[in-house]
This record gives sequence, C-alpha cells and structure tokens, in this order.
Amino acid sequence: MKMKTAFIASLVLLVAGNSFGQVTGDGATQTSVQTLPSAPVPQAPASTSSPLPAQIVQPASGTPQTANPQAVPSAPQPPLSLTQAEALALKNNPLISVAKLTALASQQITREVRSNLWPTATGSLTGVDSHDNSRITAGSLNNPIIYERAAAGVLVSQLITDFGRTKNLISSASYSAKAENQNAVATKEQILLAVDQAFYGALQAHAVLAVAQQTVGARQTVADQVGALFKSKLKSQLDFSFANVNLAQAQRLVLDAENNENAAVATLSMVLGYPDTQRFQLVEDSTAVTPPSSNVDDLVSQAMAARPELLSLQFQEQAAQKFHNAERDLFLPNISAVGAAGDTPVRDPVLSNWYAAAGVNVQIPLFNGFLYSARSRESNLRAQAAHDRVLDLRNRIAHDVRTGWLNANTAYARLSVTQQLLAQANLALDLAQTRYNMGLSSIVELSQAQLQQTQAQIGDAQAAYDFRLTLAILRYETTGI
Repeated sequence: MKMKTAFIASLVLLVAGNSFGQVTGDGATQTSVQTLPSAPVPQAPASTSSPLPAQIVQPASGTPQTANPQAVPSAPQPPLSLTQAEALALKNNPLISVAKLTALASQQITREVRSNLWPTATGSLTGVDSHDNSRITAGSLNNPIIYERAAAGVLVSQLITDFGRTKNLISSASYSAKAENQNAVATKEQILLAVDQAFYGALQAHAVLAVAQQTVGARQTVADQVGALFKSKLKSQLDFSFANVNLAQAQRLVLDAENNENAAVATLSMVLGYPDTQRFQLVEDSTAVTPPSSNVDDLVSQAMAARPELLSLQFQEQAAQKFHNAERDLFLPNISAVGAAGDTPVRDPVLSNWYAAAGVNVQIPLFNGFLYSARSRESNLRAQAAHDRVLDLRNRIAHDVRTGWLNANTAYARLSVTQQLLAQANLALDLAQTRYNMGLSSIVELSQAQLQQTQAQIGDAQAAYDFRLTLAILRYETTGI
C-alpha cells in the first residue's frame, strides 16, 4: 500500500512538472516550477515620472483588460532631493511671501505710532471774499468778523507729554511687530514640514505601487500555473477561481496604489508652489537611521525656548499689556505746544501784514460717558486672555513633543519588526507554494500566504518612510526643521 501511494504521488509530480513546462504566451517554454519572488526592499525610485502601466495584466480566465485612465506620460524633471524640495518651497510657495509681507507691514505700524512724538507742521493758503460788515452769526457761540484777505501761513504743533501713553502705544506696536516676525518663522516651519510630509508620502506611495505591481506579476504567474493544471484536469475549478480572485485583488491594489501616487505627487507639487502637477525624480534620503533622543524632557525644554508660535504669543501678551497701560493713561492730561506764523499780502487795513502766535494747550479729561474706563477694562481683559493663551499653548506644546517622541520611538521599533515579519511571510509563502505544488494543501492556504506576504511587503515599504516622517515632525515640534 505504501509503494502504491508513493507511485501515485510521483506520477502527480511528474505530470505537474510537464504541465508547468508548457509553452507560454510569448513562445518560451517553462522548464521548472515557478515560485513567487521575494519581497522587494524599499529603494529610492529611479524616477517617479516613469509612465505607469497602461493596462493591468489580463487574468487567466479571460476577463477583459482594465485600462489605466491615470497613466499620462510626461517629461521627467531633474532629480529632486529633500533639501532641494525644501529650498524650492521657500522660494515658490506664496504663503512664505504672505508671511514676510505681513511682518513688514506690522513694522510700519510702529512707525505710525512713533510719529506722534514728532512735531507736525501744516501749510495753509487762504483767500476770502466777504460781504461788507458781515459776521458769522449762527451755528456757534463766537461771532467773528469776516475780512477780505489772501494769506499764507504755517501751523506747528508738538506734543510735550501725555504721561507715557504714546510710549506705551509704541511698545505695544513693537511687540506686535515682533509677534508677526515669529508668525513668519512659524509659517516657514509649517511649509517645511508640509514639504517633508509630501516628499516622504510620494516616496512611500511609489514604493507601495512597486509592491503592488510585483504582486500582480507574481499572482499572474500562479494564476497561469493553476489555469494550466485546471485545463489538464489536475486542479479543480475552485483552485482556478481562487487564483483569479487573488489576481483581481492584486489588480485592484495596483489601481489604488496608482491613484495614491498621483495624489501624493499632486500634493508635493502644490506645496512646492506649482499650479500644475509636476513629475519629479525623487532622490531618497540617504542619511543614516538613528533612534530619537532618549530624554524627552530636554526636547520639551528646547521646544519651550524655540517654538515660534509660543514666542509669538508671548510677544502678543506683552503687546496687550502695554496697550492696557496706554488705555489706562487716557485719564491723564495731554500737554502740547502750538505755534503759527504767516503773511497776509491782501488784507483789510485793520489787519497786520503778518501774524505770529505761540501757546501751550493742556487737555484734561473730565467726563465722556465712562468711555475711557470701559476701554481700560476691555484692554485689561484682553491682556489676561493673552496670558492664558500662552499657558494653553505651553501645555499643548509639551503634549505634542511627548506624543511625537513616542511616535518616533514606536516607528523606530517597527523597522525591525516589519523586516522580521516580511522574512517570515516570505518563508511561509515558499512553504505554502511548495505544499500546494505537491498537492498537500489547498488553494486557500496559498491565498492566505500570498495575502500575508503582500501586507508584509507594504508594511516594510512604509516603515522607513514613516520613521523619517515622525523624526521630521518631532524636529518641527522642538527646534524647527
């Protein structure tokens, strides 16, 4: 009985070997049993601008081919590294210009407020024709005489003191300008982080697409083998159907991967300041992979000292406090000097041919419907709100740094785990392939092994880019990119 069983097994293997040696579609003859290729190691793409496949491989069952509507060949761009991408974004992204222009505009506000400390001079040219012996008799308590005249003169006024109100306004405007400068720095850091995210996202999408395309090729091979065995009555229709299902799943994975890659390239083009999608030859980051810092408290301290968003809010708090002091000084007097001089070449005989006068004016606020007290109270409340916003941001920064540190450590640990998982998935698939070829297992076991290998390949392709991205985020949250 044992000899009979061994003879049948040998006969099955011989027939299977002959079936695998049938002529393929291109006329070549397969001489050995084909197995699935090993998982690809993520490499820097030679060019993300290479045209995508125009068609998905046709399954063995004869289902129609699926055209790829996203395959639009375009002229390749020069190689683009991460450093070059960051420099390009700082040059082209319009948000950088917006932040710089806003910061420059805020500096002019300081000059506007400081102008109150300088004297003001205005020139006047006046010509008047009046009715004889006429006076203005309505609309005011005064009753001036109107003389026919033509005159030219200058009026000069100079603030003597307002007891610190203008100086407080200048300080408030200066702190606001510093806050805008920090906002410009924060915008720059945000753009750089967006570039890193888009750059690594594009590399990751390309790596996943390569895995998907390789998966289609491997499953096409299996589908062809099972189809040949099915035609020879050595495999059931269930095996044939399972093989085609696996192939269709791989084809769908390619479609999703192509769409994700195109979306990632479009996002990168937008961040770099291009209105249209550009095809780039992305150069992979070759820097050594090192674990993040082991002391998260030092990272939090660095973030508290360097984050431009926090510095901006601190300047805004100081500006609000200075503005509150200025509003409180509204209750104090305002003392200024005024002088006027001029010539009257055409005049009434009672008038002198020139005039000059000087004086000091003191304005003392008495009552204005509690306007100044309301303004002082409003500015005080806004200063308190600015202080609380600083406290809230400090708490959020500490949380973000600690979360980013945990994510970076987890991503670093995932590197070795995904490599081990991929090695085991490759081994499991080789064993499942061998068992299936020998007739010792079903197509379900082989399909499960194929799925596990594909998932392990995708996870391994994504792990390195995820780690570099978490490092970029952690660097952004601490000292800046």
